[in-house]
Amino acid sequence: MSESVFPQLEALLPHVQKPIQYVGGELNSTVKPWDSCDVRWALMYPDAYEVGLPNQGVQILYEVLNERDGVLAERTYSVWPDMEALMREHGVPQFTVDSHRPLGAFDVFGLSFSTELGYTNMLTALDLAGIPLEAKDRGLDDPIVLAGGHAAFNPEPIAAFVDAAIIGDGEQAVLDMTEIIRTWKAEGRPGGRDEVLLRLAKTGAVYIPRFYDVEYLPDGRIARVVPNRSGVPWRVSKHTVMDLDEWPYPKQPLVPLAETVHERMSVEIFRGCTRGCRFCQAGMITRPVRERSITGIGEMVEKGLKATGFEEVGLLSLSSADHSEIGDIAKGLADRYEEDKIGLSLPSTRVDAFNIDLANELTRNGRRSGLTFAPEGGSERIRKVINKMVSEDDLIRTVSTAYGNGWRQVKLYFMCGLPTETDEDVLQIADMATRVIAKGREVSGSNDIRCTVSIGGFVPKPHTPFQWAPQLSAEETDARLEKLRDKIRGDKKYGRSIGFRYHDGKPGIVEGLLSRGDRRIGDVIRAVYEDGGRFDGWREHFSYDRWMNCAEKALAPHGVDVDWYTTRERTYEEVLPWDHLDSGLDKDWLWEDWQDALDETEVDDCRWTPCFDCGVCPAMDTSIQIGPTGKKLLPLSVKQPAGAPGGHSH
Repeated sequence: MSESVFPQLEALLPHVQKPIQYVGGELNSTVKPWDSCDVRWALMYPDAYEVGLPNQGVQILYEVLNERDGVLAERTYSVWPDMEALMREHGVPQFTVDSHRPLGAFDVFGLSFSTELGYTNMLTALDLAGIPLEAKDRGLDDPIVLAGGHAAFNPEPIAAFVDAAIIGDGEQAVLDMTEIIRTWKAEGRPGGRDEVLLRLAKTGAVYIPRFYDVEYLPDGRIARVVPNRSGVPWRVSKHTVMDLDEWPYPKQPLVPLAETVHERMSVEIFRGCTRGCRFCQAGMITRPVRERSITGIGEMVEKGLKATGFEEVGLLSLSSADHSEIGDIAKGLADRYEEDKIGLSLPSTRVDAFNIDLANELTRNGRRSGLTFAPEGGSERIRKVINKMVSEDDLIRTVSTAYGNGWRQVKLYFMCGLPTETDEDVLQIADMATRVIAKGREVSGSNDIRCTVSIGGFVPKPHTPFQWAPQLSAEETDARLEKLRDKIRGDKKYGRSIGFRYHDGKPGIVEGLLSRGDRRIGDVIRAVYEDGGRFDGWREHFSYDRWMNCAEKALAPHGVDVDWYTTRERTYEEVLPWDHLDSGLDKDWLWEDWQDALDETEVDDCRWTPCFDCGVCPAMDTSIQIGPTGKKLLPLSVKQPAGAPGGHSH
């Protein structure tokens, strides 16, 4: 049964908030005839429409799949609790927004997790769809539930709920997976669900949790993880797409109907990062660096603006100012779109990669909003620990240039709870902010400037040098931040100019439990979901007490607790839950980098220095791909100056 559920859904729309988010039909969305396709994907970013729709990962895969003959992809997002209640009451299943078909009718249900706090939303969607929550209970006609995204690099906490996980870049991976499913279906689905999963597992590129057994030691640590089927690999490797110019997606970005968190068109200008910040999972798992060429970027921007009508272009990457041709890219785009007043933005700028020419190009056609910098650590010492090589003088020089050139607002992002951190390291954030304001007042000759300090709690992540580190407890995090707040507020001279934003330590503990958890955490996630846990990434829906109560009950039989997963330091010998998933990083290299952190030793960026043997390039048969190409972004079309016969290009 794959009929549209829209007739039943329509009756519910007047009774929910923001009904527009469930309607579909966005500009550039695709609806393909159901019966002309033999492999059908439902893609989900497990959060609300306003957060999920702009997600690049889902938009790219949606387009990559829909471009293929005989394949269709539709999207689904998390429904708000008001809609969930009505759907349960009226028997309306989880549906796609494209053609409002029930989720259960698709071959694959793929979820992209950029954060672990979306796990309960996955269970809501499965339950509303009538798909059994646990993989072992699903039958031949249920979709294959697939996890991807950064959180899928440790899918063990959700191993009971997903049939499969893909780690790394998805573009080629979903196409390969589609072909395996297509062949199996064409043969009449021999061997049932088990057989198609086995075929996927045997490629070595798709992780099927049920084909692995986890054995534990008496003290609760993992003894080993072993395949329980012949032909299933001991380790599963990540996917790396080389040559981004061959994958210029999304070509037709979706234009949302309802207001979303990012109203702009985004272009990924490079993938990967080799700065080597030890806390940064995204940088570590996306190695090596692969740049998109300046001409490739220009074409994507041109097509995307034509297709969408957006007035701002975000140049995305983990560290956009590090693109080898960023100056030419910014100038070229600003020149090209000067008359159209198209603004450019970078997500955040590295202090040492910032220069005023670049900043002026970025804001030439758009509005001049605040600048965001991420020193991450308050003291020079802690920045050595995390390998974020930015001196305080660099920062002061940079912001004084900005304030001197007419910027009025600077935002600084830091973390609290980093390994070896003391109260003193965090209190130095206040000193840094006051130096910033003092310098800003001096160079601008005005008192009307602001500096906002934004602080997040540090969560150790898998596949990073800090994967062994103890996490700071919620109580200690809160106490440390309170001291910092008092110090800033108590500053009569500068305190009023410094904004202070921080999250309490509680969500970080839950994120830590989920990010470094193993299969035993699945019981916790399920218990939280059954107790009403939804939208855990949203402050107003998140309940720390619910998570702690459920964890206490679910983990007691295993003899471990939340602290065991979060605030405990790991040793070199310990088998980590994700060790059988290969991100290409050599475990010994990560351990040595962790020891370097404890010794406060910095490591350079391997793009410009000799290789440090992290293992990615040889293990994954990849290499760093960077420019410069030496090309410039010339205007695409010759504009005719008014009244000039024939005109001249400029």
